[in-house]
Amino acid sequence: MEPWEMGAWETGEYRNVFLEAGYPQEETEAKLAKAYHDLFEGPDRVYFEVGDSMAYISDLKNHDARTEGLSYGMMVAVQLNRKDVFDRLWRWTKKYMQHQGGPRDGYFAWSVKPATGEHNSEGTASDGELYFVTALLFASNRWGNETGIDYYAEARRILDAMWSKDGSEGINNILNVEHKQISFVPESERYHLTDPSYHLPAFFEIWAEYARDGHEQFYRDCADTARAFLYRVCHPETGLNPDITEYSGQLPSGRFWRAAFRYDSWRVPMNIAMDYSWFAKDREWQRDYCRRIQNFLFCRGIDTFEDQFNVDGTLPEWILPAGGYQKLRHSLGLVSTSAAASLMGTQAKSWK
Repeated sequence: MEPWEMGAWETGEYRNVFLEAGYPQEETEAKLAKAYHDLFEGPDRVYFEVGDSMAYISDLKNHDARTEGLSYGMMVAVQLNRKDVFDRLWRWTKKYMQHQGGPRDGYFAWSVKPATGEHNSEGTASDGELYFVTALLFASNRWGNETGIDYYAEARRILDAMWSKDGSEGINNILNVEHKQISFVPESERYHLTDPSYHLPAFFEIWAEYARDGHEQFYRDCADTARAFLYRVCHPETGLNPDITEYSGQLPSGRFWRAAFRYDSWRVPMNIAMDYSWFAKDREWQRDYCRRIQNFLFCRGIDTFEDQFNVDGTLPEWILPAGGYQKLRHSLGLVSTSAAASLMGTQAKSWK
């Protein structure tokens, strides 16, 4: 494999690994269309319309709607030019998730009961805000701001609310200003923790270009800091990272925290691949990371590798349950995100 030297930001082109592997373009497009149909339209969909103007993404396993799901759905919609879907998702999000007033003003309740709109938690999971802002900025650039929703104004509302929070009312900026890193949550003692899967340098580059809120250099610094953080937190041999760390990359103190690669961590290969695909500013390290994590998973069996590990590659003594199941599995989510890393691949294993 011969990965590209420059990202799409410079070239205006996106790498199609399927085409390089010999698959016809129409077959790739059909596969993408089927994936969209399965998630948004088919009998096993996770997208559900409400009335004539709203929709939500359901976490079927956990019986709720989450900011991660809604914001991911919006990102899919804007990239596939589905303004109708995007607008429905945003209207539902704004009505049922976004806090209007109070210390949390502008932020989002991370978990909501879809049937009633009741908040399971008032708190914020910082990656949801990160995705919402980026998706709204993309929508502003793609569709303009005079077609029913002022996307830029909605993105700025979140950003301006974020910058207004200094902890004096118990709620902080989701970006820790001292460390220039995204927080795990913007409140309580867990404000001093971060989640490696929330570190999206590509998104901070987008904010620096399009937010136009006077914090451009800070966002660029956050992108650089996120890349440096990922150096520290990814194991030098396996490439695996823990779910939660301090801003230094070290594990928090206390028996609860383990150096374990679990569900949140699945997103890290995809996030690093996205940063490589868009900007390729850190391409040598990113290619090496791809080699490490794909080699490790390949050694566990490409059709059998488990979905939870200690970061050194051993299997964990305690298995984090999901949806009532407490066992190791060969999970589609990790298969997908580790496959996305092939955008950075330099070896034949990446084709597989």
